[in-house]
Amino acid sequence: MRLIKTILGIGAASLLLLSTASHALNMDVGHTLTTDSPFHVGTQKFADILKEKSNGKITVTVFPHSQLGGEITMIQGAVAGATDLFVTGQPALNNVVKEFLVFDVPFLFDNVQQANEILAGPVGDKFMDILPKYGLVGLGWFSAIERNVFGDRAINTAADLKGMKIRVIQSPGYVESYKTLGAQATPMAYSELYLALQQKVIDGGETTPDQFVSDKFIEVSKYFNMTHINIHPALLVMSKTRWDALSADEQKMVKAAADEAMAYARDYYKKVYDEGMKTMAEKGVTVVYPSDLDSLVLATRPVVQKLVGQAPNGQALYDAVMAAKAKAKANP
Repeated sequence: MRLIKTILGIGAASLLLLSTASHALNMDVGHTLTTDSPFHVGTQKFADILKEKSNGKITVTVFPHSQLGGEITMIQGAVAGATDLFVTGQPALNNVVKEFLVFDVPFLFDNVQQANEILAGPVGDKFMDILPKYGLVGLGWFSAIERNVFGDRAINTAADLKGMKIRVIQSPGYVESYKTLGAQATPMAYSELYLALQQKVIDGGETTPDQFVSDKFIEVSKYFNMTHINIHPALLVMSKTRWDALSADEQKMVKAAADEAMAYARDYYKKVYDEGMKTMAEKGVTVVYPSDLDSLVLATRPVVQKLVGQAPNGQALYDAVMAAKAKAKANP
């Protein structure tokens, strides 16, 4: 009997070892954009790299087109531990991660390259370090995203925006900035914008060069104005509950895969950005570089302190970004 128990014990241990060795981890990552978007390309790259690094033990399935819900739904799901991973633009995080309201500040960054460089350094780390207290873990920054005003008129000065009915992201900083510029910041589902422009119910919207082309706004807009009032980051985020359940080795592999994939996604964003600009020129859209961009900067200054004051530790975070900008300009 003792011999049988010993053999059974060895068998159980062997089965446990076998089970551990063949352990497979399956996760889902969601985003709201199309399958040719930087979000999809970046997350698919993340899935491919992680599968290779883990020798097939960690698989990630990518769900585009809001299949896991809109950004707010995915954020709430991740906080609750029900959603594994998601990609989002920063504005959707504002209601949960109040500190991220700083990124709504108009003209916070001068251009996408500058924003990416700042986010890749200590300032980016400061913001990522905030996420765990809200039940989230930031795995990496996608490219910063530049949003410009398009529609039925050229914008050269702040005065050109007065009275313009514009669909903007419904985030406090965006709405306040456009109101301060004298525009009518109009709430509207993004999916309704094309028809509203076509029927002249609205004068314009604001989006990125690649989405302007891919979402066919090129068909119903004469002008694309390089206002870049807002340049906001996008990021790959994981549920802290899910992250904490990973082993140290698994966490290391996930983070390494995210680093590689996000670098790839930033390069891809630059590519589609450049292609969007080229397509506009070819299709006869007038690309306007405002002759008096400073007038927009000056007009939106009251919004800066308002937003900084609303964000927890906002002044310190804003000052950190400004110091990094000054450093970048001093060492181009």
